[in-house]
Amino acid sequence: MKENRSLQRIHTARPVNFTRGSEFPPLPRLFRHRELTDRLKNSELIDEKEVINIFNYLNFTGKNIFIHLGLPGDKDSILLTAHPNPCFGRELCLSWTEKGLPGPELMRYRFLNLLIDDGKAMIVVPAKLLELNRENITVQLPGVSHVLGKRQVRRYPCRDVDAELSQRGFWVKGSLVDFSPIAFRVRVGPTAHLSSYWLNSEESVNVQLKRHGRILFAGPCRYIRQGAELQAREMVLLPAHLEMRRFRKREIRNPRQELVPPPYLSFDHPLCNKRVQLEVSNISTSGFSVREGADEGYLIQGMIIPELTINFAGALKIPCAAQVVYRSGDREAGFRYGLSILDMDIGSYSRLAHLLANALDRHAFISSDVDLGALWEFLFSTGFIYPKKYGLIHSHPEKFKETYRRLYKDSPEIAQHFTFQRNGKIYGHISMVMAYERAWLIQHHAARAMDQRRAGFGVLKQIMSYLNDMHRLPSMKIDYVMSYFRPENKFPDRVFGGFSRSLKRSKVCSIDLFSYLPYTGLSLGNKLPGGWTMSSCTATDLWGLNRFYNNHSGGLLLDALGLGQKKHSARSLEEIYSREGFYRRVETYSLTCQDELYAVLIVNKSDVGLNLSEVLNCIKILVTNPEGLPWNILSSAIGHLTGGYNMERIPVLIYPLDYVKANRVPYEKVYHVWILDVSHGDEYMKYMKRKFRLRFENMKGAPHQSRTAGQ
Repeated sequence: MKENRSLQRIHTARPVNFTRGSEFPPLPRLFRHRELTDRLKNSELIDEKEVINIFNYLNFTGKNIFIHLGLPGDKDSILLTAHPNPCFGRELCLSWTEKGLPGPELMRYRFLNLLIDDGKAMIVVPAKLLELNRENITVQLPGVSHVLGKRQVRRYPCRDVDAELSQRGFWVKGSLVDFSPIAFRVRVGPTAHLSSYWLNSEESVNVQLKRHGRILFAGPCRYIRQGAELQAREMVLLPAHLEMRRFRKREIRNPRQELVPPPYLSFDHPLCNKRVQLEVSNISTSGFSVREGADEGYLIQGMIIPELTINFAGALKIPCAAQVVYRSGDREAGFRYGLSILDMDIGSYSRLAHLLANALDRHAFISSDVDLGALWEFLFSTGFIYPKKYGLIHSHPEKFKETYRRLYKDSPEIAQHFTFQRNGKIYGHISMVMAYERAWLIQHHAARAMDQRRAGFGVLKQIMSYLNDMHRLPSMKIDYVMSYFRPENKFPDRVFGGFSRSLKRSKVCSIDLFSYLPYTGLSLGNKLPGGWTMSSCTATDLWGLNRFYNNHSGGLLLDALGLGQKKHSARSLEEIYSREGFYRRVETYSLTCQDELYAVLIVNKSDVGLNLSEVLNCIKILVTNPEGLPWNILSSAIGHLTGGYNMERIPVLIYPLDYVKANRVPYEKVYHVWILDVSHGDEYMKYMKRKFRLRFENMKGAPHQSRTAGQ
């Protein structure tokens, strides 16, 4: 055990100033193990042919070795690095990796041997020196060489990885020297040397590892050992926690599945740039686990992998970013590592979700190819498109068909759909579209009988499982889901309204009642009376709107619409839709009289039929002063906004309902606007499980064994 510990420091040799006053910058490395030769007698031997193959491999891969030099009688010796040239016999020529070495001061040192550190063991080559000059060194290889100090785990050298250490207000910067699955070694240079003594080795230290400014590891670590010289100090650090929680704990999680054949991960290791491939043990939409041998692992707890690919039988490749969040197991059985998915684009997420959902239930499909003829037959036969709704779309049938062809086949960034199918026939359907910058709209939910299966609940379960992990990924940019339904529609009132009423937490799930009336544009051109003005909303107007809504409802509507106190991204909803070949625009106006706010009018425009009830092609009105706003004034204001619609009847939704009742406005029907903060989606899933006995595969027990992936 002592031999292992001492030999682990062979690679930790530190720069010492042998070149005082010289012109070249590189410094030799100090090596304090002259007793190395005493252990060669009992070492493992390798023959000349194997050593030659090792040197040629190192030449081919651009790796270096150590030249071991010493002075007679000195306790310490030094190491210089050199690169082996191609070797075809017993004579080997090596080139110095640093220009100007060895300098005149070093020429008096005696050649001892060659040292090769492969990360797992040290190979000592007792070669005979033939020539040494400023450009290269030539040696004659021995018949046998020695393998010493086999480590329990392999270490991997690193380059270009910056390290930052901080503890109780003190901060030190250095570089990562090497790492193993257990620990990593950091070197701080002369400028940080003095302040590094202020770090207390008995307490944990916060460590950040970065490459080109990108964080690859961040977390508390504890010291294993450290040392110091005049020119540098090195510290071996161990992550303080073998398990970390990347996201908020949830009672209901999407199931982890063992697929056959198993997918595999491939990535360039972020710390050492080595290409790594690992077989996946189980996988879900939130992450996956892999196994590694105890002696040659590549993963270290807390490490972030910015670019990783999940490969499914070579036919499907899904890119993502991931982080190692736990390690379990032992040296005999090997270690199991859990990785959490940090981010992926929505197209990749949908493909992964579809594969996993279909592996659990062969009738479940997520954003897969849909026969649009079968979709239209389904929507008409289930009564989802009833005569009055068909009256809104019958004048442009080809335009509707083309919109849905592009929406269901080419637009993953703004639309997703979920179906229950058998042999191409649709039994259940639900979809969602991006309605606002951080809110998606659940829509077009319909089902019909399929043996004993509840297809309507089946697709609702699919969409909630999809959202359960989707919202955690930054690229998705989703905070809320919303749905419009009429109170007399029993199914959505039970599954959506029932949850909101039972929860009674309006900042988690809210429901607001709007009146609906189709506006024909009869007031188009009517001028507002003197003193009344309508203009784009100002920050002051939005402050007044928030004050009214929070006192009247206290729900999530304004946050979902992007009008609340939460700051949304700078990206434009219009730009996102335009990239997918669609049109979407939201404009907000305030109706005031003598600088007092009376209403806010939100003009929603989109391609006709994007939502079959046209709630994305409507004017939504929030009346902030119901007692002081006459209907004829509001009607005239609406008329000024209808000119941009290419529709005969423009849907108008007005809140609160009390306003239209008090003014006897002839509204046609009412709609509930239901909104859920998706970070609390597991609470909704618990409600559905309890109320309707839906089974969400909770993975507190053993992993689920799946059929062959893709069946």
